Amino acid sequence: MFETIGANVRLLLSVTGVVEAVTRVALLLAPALLIEVLLGAVPDTPVGTTAARVAGAAVLSLAVACWFARDDLEGNAARGLGIAMLFYNFAVAATLTLGWLRHGISGIAFWPVVAAHVGLGVWCVAVAGHGPASQNASGSRCSCSAVDASLP
Repeated sequence: MFETIGANVRLLLSVTGVVEAVTRVALLLAPALLIEVLLGAVPDTPVGTTAARVAGAAVLSLAVACWFARDDLEGNAARGLGIAMLFYNFAVAATLTLGWLRHGISGIAFWPVVAAHVGLGVWCVAVAGHGPASQNASGSRCSCSAVDASLP
């Protein structure tokens, strides 16, 4: 069972790493296009384009962290990253939804992106829900999930 949960966490971190890296490349190469497809409007100032590229740098940082944490599932860093990704995914979905509710912003990719972030957030919760850490045969802690927040 622990191998399956570990494989799910590894897959979650791998998928997240790839998706966020692709997003970063798009924000670097064509920030106006990505923002228009997502939000239905282009950033019409250099400030908006620069802010998009800065956001892309942050997204790339998440991608790199997820990619390297996928092979260290029992470490505290992987667990912390999983928790951070849970909050990140729900925060992105909530922020986009609030923008739609308050300002009517949405582009052709808006709802698929919201759904993807909700889906990734639910996946984080599902992986975390497979139980608390247990003791392995040697008596050391073995975290069954990179996003298990129940451990001290």
